Amino acid sequence: MKYRGILAAVAVAVLGASVAYGAEARNAGTTFARDALKPWIESGELPGCVSVFYNNGVQEVACLGYADVAAKRPITLDDVYMQCSQTKGFCGVTVAKLVEEGRLNLDDPVSKYLPEFKTLWIAKDNKDGTRTLVRAKNVLTVRMCLNHTGGFPFEIPAKQGNIPGGGWSGGMPLRAVAATAAAQPILFEPGTQTKYSNTGIDIGAAVVQAVTGMKWEDYLKKTVLDPLGMKDSTFWPTDEQLKRQVEMYACQKGRPAKYVLQNPMQQRPYNDSHVFASAGAGLWTTARDQLKFYKMLMNLGVGENGVRILKEETVKSILAVSTRPKGLGGYSLGLSAPETDGDEQWFGHGGAWGTNCMVNWHKRQLKLWAVQLNGNPRPWDRAKDNAANTFFKTKIDSAGVDAYTGRVK
Repeated sequence: MKYRGILAAVAVAVLGASVAYGAEARNAGTTFARDALKPWIESGELPGCVSVFYNNGVQEVACLGYADVAAKRPITLDDVYMQCSQTKGFCGVTVAKLVEEGRLNLDDPVSKYLPEFKTLWIAKDNKDGTRTLVRAKNVLTVRMCLNHTGGFPFEIPAKQGNIPGGGWSGGMPLRAVAATAAAQPILFEPGTQTKYSNTGIDIGAAVVQAVTGMKWEDYLKKTVLDPLGMKDSTFWPTDEQLKRQVEMYACQKGRPAKYVLQNPMQQRPYNDSHVFASAGAGLWTTARDQLKFYKMLMNLGVGENGVRILKEETVKSILAVSTRPKGLGGYSLGLSAPETDGDEQWFGHGGAWGTNCMVNWHKRQLKLWAVQLNGNPRPWDRAKDNAANTFFKTKIDSAGVDAYTGRVK
């Protein structure tokens, strides 16, 4: 009882001391992130953030600063925010589900499901600068779309942020994105180079639609979000949800971060008819929901609630390790992943506004970071990483008797 009381006291603190989360995770009683980030929180350069370190059942959660500085609304695990490119991993999981069910093969031609991709043209430049088109020799596969080796641009012109109504959470339906991309020249021979591309991921989601007969976002909700209990993850946050939005800010050197109404790639209003689901970067979520998704990956397909989303081998073989040809860097299906697996290897993804979550399934470790920031500098990144390293090196008694081990002042 004595130590339970101590842990309860630790859980209540100014500027986001550690708090317990979930039935499985136990409060570490450490404050590494809070102590490391406090100077930037107090100066206002870092307006607000959520940091989570998890190590085999022991967890440190820090909610620091504000979701809305002007309103002085503290940031919490339940505030909604745009996770941007972290959406790609969600698309990867839906593809992986179909692969393990035998309904899809990663090396299937995309044209098997989307006929317009049967013939592709590559844009080439002659010596005189005149552009010519050369027919692609390699067959575009589902794998290539999901690991950024398909040759597609970051976004097709109709979704570029400088076009009114464009952007990740605007523009056009997934099937229309795929059809438009197929009608335009690609950048290189499929499978031979890499180009980070929202377009390729959207094409992968369009394949999921063709296989399942469902809208990709509906299939995602039915097979991943709902089973994991991710009730706040959506492409169309309600007005009620947006009351707890993490507002966006621009980084300023040596000065408090500046409020930004919106980014051109993420235009208000966030939930009207101009918004279409984008698998490349469009899903809103909360830190609490993100933990459910990434802990499922960390646990090799099983959520904290005990629901199995994927088989162990599926996660190990096509999500936790690269699916690219050797020499092209590490990336799996919508997730950054190592080229070769190992005890020290992490996989996961980041997002444009600074969010990130990485997991190590071998050691059952996780590190999550949630902010809504544009630009640079971000001088706290090194301190944050050092805090994570210290946490993972600190031995904390899993029985709770040694709850204060590693705590720093």
